[in-house]
Amino acid sequence: MNKITSNIGWQELFFQFVLYLLVLLFYSFDRNDPGITLAQVIFFLVYACASVFITYFLMPKFLYKKEYWHFFGMVILVLLLVIVIEELLEVVFYPGTRRAAIVPGIYYAIFDVLPIIAILSGFKFAWDAIGKQRELEKLKTSIQESELQFLKSQINPHFLFNNLNNLYSYAIELSPKTPAIILELSSVLRYMLYECKERFVPLSKEIEQLENFTQLNELQIEERGKVNFKAINIATGYQIAPLILLVFIENAFKHSQSGQSSNIIIDIEIKMEGNTLFFNCKNNFQPVSTSENLTKGIGLENVKKRLQLLYPKAHELKIKESSDQFEVNLKMELQKISLK
Repeated sequence: MNKITSNIGWQELFFQFVLYLLVLLFYSFDRNDPGITLAQVIFFLVYACASVFITYFLMPKFLYKKEYWHFFGMVILVLLLVIVIEELLEVVFYPGTRRAAIVPGIYYAIFDVLPIIAILSGFKFAWDAIGKQRELEKLKTSIQESELQFLKSQINPHFLFNNLNNLYSYAIELSPKTPAIILELSSVLRYMLYECKERFVPLSKEIEQLENFTQLNELQIEERGKVNFKAINIATGYQIAPLILLVFIENAFKHSQSGQSSNIIIDIEIKMEGNTLFFNCKNNFQPVSTSENLTKGIGLENVKKRLQLLYPKAHELKIKESSDQFEVNLKMELQKISLK
């Protein structure tokens, strides 16, 4: 009994107490004879004990383990035992009456026992079902958070590797741009490592880092092309999933440079209308090898999964690819920053 009690939370214990009390009042209610008799209390205690045995022993041991035949077989035995006990109590409390007769007594006992035990057991089953649903929701949320962290972590090493190579080449040449690159790189890395741990970040902060990221990668292009970055009508007070847009910008720089050494054109535009953010990123490119296309595909699959997890039915992603141009159009419905 101690083991059973230890597995019951205070909320469930209170719920069961109120439920049993209400059923007792309903069971003993008689307009012509108000009050609760000792016989009614004894009968109800028998039903309550049977219900507790079914809900806290038979259900976990058989029903929840899908051993249905064992469960229903044991329930029938419990009901028969309750009926026998009730018949004996009928003889004690109502001797010489018609209720004490065997055949009608069993008939009445069945309709006394079944409704009460069904109600008590049914509410417990519903309580457990709600609890299981909550556990599943928590597990689902935990799995989603783990997957999001994994998808997010895939971005950082690739970004760091590319920019360290770029920084190395500038350092060898003793370029005066090296300090600026280090400053921009440290700012973006600080944002990725420390400020992107939350599920959502302020939109203004994300766009600021996207601009820093764009400027950092623009140094790799230099005189080989042109990069345009526009942020229009960005409203304050909104939040966005971090690093969602960065993947598209990173792909634009990577794949524009991988196949061409001049005339690189990258256009990035972010604007808002109401609570909807519109993101457009276009870049020209030259066809590359199969392995490069595969890498690009992995990055896009990554961000698609994150969008599905974070913005279900609240985003629209369109990707257009021609022989020499790649374009991404993303529409997202953003939420206001929650005040804790």
